[in-house]
Amino acid sequence: MKLTKTLLASTALSVAAGAVAAQDMANSMTIVSWGGAYQNSQLKAYAEPYQALHPEVSIAWDESSAEAVAKLRAMTEAGNITWDLVDVEAADSIRLCDEGLAMEIDFDEVLAEGDDGSAPTDDFGDSLVSDCFIPQIVFSTTVGYRTDMVGDTPPTDICALFDTETYPGKRALNKRPLANVEWALICDGVPKEELYDVLATPEGQDRALAKLDTIKDDTIWWSAAAETPQLLADGEVVMGSTYNGRLFSAIAEQGQPIGMLWDAQMLDFDGWVVPEGLPEDRLARVMHFLEFATDTQRLADQSAYISYGPARASSAPLVGKHADLGIEMAPHMPTDPANATNVYVTQYEFWADYRDDIDAKFQSWLAQ
Repeated sequence: MKLTKTLLASTALSVAAGAVAAQDMANSMTIVSWGGAYQNSQLKAYAEPYQALHPEVSIAWDESSAEAVAKLRAMTEAGNITWDLVDVEAADSIRLCDEGLAMEIDFDEVLAEGDDGSAPTDDFGDSLVSDCFIPQIVFSTTVGYRTDMVGDTPPTDICALFDTETYPGKRALNKRPLANVEWALICDGVPKEELYDVLATPEGQDRALAKLDTIKDDTIWWSAAAETPQLLADGEVVMGSTYNGRLFSAIAEQGQPIGMLWDAQMLDFDGWVVPEGLPEDRLARVMHFLEFATDTQRLADQSAYISYGPARASSAPLVGKHADLGIEMAPHMPTDPANATNVYVTQYEFWADYRDDIDAKFQSWLAQ
């Protein structure tokens, strides 16, 4: 549902003027994210600068984004929305929007123009996959490997995940189907252009699970993306999937003996949704924060802390060096031409339509 016209107009005008009365806005927010290096990048690029301007505001962080859909369903049913702003992947934003659990946004009215004067809808472009989704980053799910555990022939393609003869040892994979089932079908011979047609059928889903069966006993299943970098650092797995920014942090910031496999990386968008039904004082604070946190400079600033590309076109020219290491960040982005020779763009509409059914099938298979 959209903001009421009165609240939308008053919030937008106040944000633009920077003159929302303090007594009209809540002074605390609960923001939901993913933890680890990614959440730290949000803290550094968005939250701390905002709080420096508004020291009266306190922010509590909840690391439950992986369970955002289920938890928002439960909160709505109970009539007790305790979250103010939630970071989700693009497909989950579509589900939340379709179910009326996330608020529809008039992007051009409540978000800042680009530094180049572009309207938000033009600046964000194709990343606006849902009427409720305020994009932040372009990221990818990809695979990292221990450089000292793969011999003289480090992996170059995604099917190394399934090659336990050449690369013996444990793998780490997400305890959710996204990316796993695509990679399984790719390595079972399904052509790229037929991937989602096959995955839409029960037979195709069974085929993906059968391929994953070949490494099931060699796999540690993770729930939090920070687990794979730690498992790699500890030498408990030879390779594992996670988000590219988590691997960048382990490699560049921590100096771990880890390499990154860009082949068949799954490109996706990540961004904010606002839960439907917030009280007006909490909603006013959230919208005030969002206008600040998603402007051109703030999205560019985030790339100084993690190797995710900003979702706004006007932010891309401002991507510079890492805040602490001083290295140029552009070559570490998933969209860099050298890293994007064989990418798969996550099909958001497919996963919005099929996610619950494939999730249930995947979890049943895991439990067997």
